[in-house]
Amino acid sequence: MKRLFSLAIMIASSALAVAAQDVTGDWNGKLNVNGGELRLVLHITKNADGSLKATLDSVDQGANGIPVSSITLRDSKLSLAVSAVNGSYEGKVNADASEIAGTWTQGAPLELNFHRGGVAAKPKPKPAKASDIDGEWFGTIDTGVGRLRVVLHILNTEDGLNATMDSLDQNAKGIPVTSITRSGSSLKFEIKTIGGSYDGAINPNLSAFTGTWSQLGKSFPLTLKRVKDASELELRRPQTPLKPYPYREEEVSYKNPAANIELAATITLPEGRGPFPAVLLMAGSGPHDRDETIMGHKPFLVLADYLTRKGIVVLRADKRGVGKSGGDYSKAVMTDFASDADAGVAYLKTRAEVDPKKIGLLGHSEGAVEAPMSAAHNPDVAFVVMMAGPGVPGDQLLPEQMRRIEEASGKSKDEIEKDIALQREILAIVEKDKDDAALDKDLREKLAGKVPEAQMGMQVKAVSSPWFRNLLQYDPAPVLSKLTCPVLVLNGERDVQVPPQQNLPPIRKALESGGNKNFEIDELPGLNHLFQTSKTGGIAEYSEIEETMSPIALEKVASWLLKQSSG
Repeated sequence: MKRLFSLAIMIASSALAVAAQDVTGDWNGKLNVNGGELRLVLHITKNADGSLKATLDSVDQGANGIPVSSITLRDSKLSLAVSAVNGSYEGKVNADASEIAGTWTQGAPLELNFHRGGVAAKPKPKPAKASDIDGEWFGTIDTGVGRLRVVLHILNTEDGLNATMDSLDQNAKGIPVTSITRSGSSLKFEIKTIGGSYDGAINPNLSAFTGTWSQLGKSFPLTLKRVKDASELELRRPQTPLKPYPYREEEVSYKNPAANIELAATITLPEGRGPFPAVLLMAGSGPHDRDETIMGHKPFLVLADYLTRKGIVVLRADKRGVGKSGGDYSKAVMTDFASDADAGVAYLKTRAEVDPKKIGLLGHSEGAVEAPMSAAHNPDVAFVVMMAGPGVPGDQLLPEQMRRIEEASGKSKDEIEKDIALQREILAIVEKDKDDAALDKDLREKLAGKVPEAQMGMQVKAVSSPWFRNLLQYDPAPVLSKLTCPVLVLNGERDVQVPPQQNLPPIRKALESGGNKNFEIDELPGLNHLFQTSKTGGIAEYSEIEETMSPIALEKVASWLLKQSSG
């Protein structure tokens, strides 16, 4: 799911290092964004198999350890891909590997040169007598699709007002405010690194600012209210398990020989000798880590904990090119992730604690498309669980998804129909233009005047990716009709991303047409796409709901898995 309040840059890591030059170590660079300076530190290391991996610190945004979706070095050319923000970097490493000169592209190309070493911290401003607006101010930006909570920290210094901002739902803290001015009741500030600005006025009792947040050509009302302790705003996640666990946990890695990459994972093992049934978890779309971290939740950590306590071995891995896993996420399509699942099943068969005849796959969202891909050709897969899995091609799913999301956000019927009509036109262009250059030209013409120029490049790059083209055309039905193993299909009644009314009937039809007699399909009342108990199912609720996954969904999965494994 696309981030709506985009930070200027996020980067991360892994692929094959095939050049003689050694680029491991720390690299610093500066990116000039909208007139502001963004200091970056790139940390490059190697996986056990010799492939490169990296993380990035965005110093001026207070974001450290950002994972890079891919990194390759060939013939002195260093390439990075950042799928989360549709950004990429290409640079030339000089002869003594002390400098990398190149270009960062995220819509518009920007010069970005890296040098060896870290970045010296800027001196902290010296506090002065507190002003009457010093302190912490909390507000929520409602984009119409999601709500993002922000905290503005204001401090009066010897050089005047100084401020930073936190985006709580993106776990981005300490984003430096480029400039901030107060004139009477008026407050204005700008954050050039993310192209954002605020124009507001404080009320007479100095308890709140009312104004407008503007970013990337769009404006949203934003009221900032004074709070005593911003730490109290941290969201509660009561289901996140705390150590020590009543089971064993191991950090492991295993190879996918078909892709020549190594995947990093966590395996959780019930107490006892076993052998136990086992399940591999497969995350939805996006560069997910092994916990499928989203909106402050860790669904796969919660699910793995629940299942392991019930006596089931659980394996969950960082997606290829994400976290500690090798590979190139930016070039991967669904069949690649299915291949990674095959490698996970093969690894589980090597574990003495696992019953080799009781290994299955559990996929969520896109993962519920890829799990059947693996199971259809892999006889070692004993069962499949599909959680919120699509049953129709992407070009049918996406317009209905947009309709449901915008309905949940309160948009008018006319606005929704206009948005869907434009989306259908865009999808038709993507399916028509097989050449990326032609697609870029046609999309820019179609979006001109409809999408802010600052967003144009990111949107064009997103829909022209191999993964997106694959998603549009892939019909899950033929593969589902080949499944002969037991299948559990679950959808939340209020899922706006994969609506059950659209997707469950074709899934049922496909399983029946293949003669599968051992499947169960359930629509769980009141649950959303993440299987949280929800009010509307809207994306904006994901972070606001304390529950990570409904106990009803957890118990349904566990009881079904144990039933399949009891024979």
